[in-house]
Amino acid sequence: MSTEDDVFEEFDNIVTLSDENGNDIEFEFLDLIEYKGKEYVVLIENDDDSDEVVILEYEENEDEESYVSVESEETLNAVFEIFKTKFADEFNFTD
Repeated sequence: MSTEDDVFEEFDNIVTLSDENGNDIEFEFLDLIEYKGKEYVVLIENDDDSDEVVILEYEENEDEESYVSVESEETLNAVFEIFKTKFADEFNFTD
């Protein structure tokens, strides 16, 4: 995944992002979580075999929306814990 501002298109709950090679990858949007004054999206690759979520910071500048990689392991863990708590009844989480 690109580390800077990936512009996305959203159709229902499908988000298309471009990787560092310019390849489009579809993700299913699972949730938007606010943490320490910022918003983070929780996505999962739109593939039946995928079982890992991707957490990206959501930014909105003027009329443009983008996702940015999260560098802080602490932030990633905190956002994932919030997600796990919210969706404990819908997903089977394994460590």
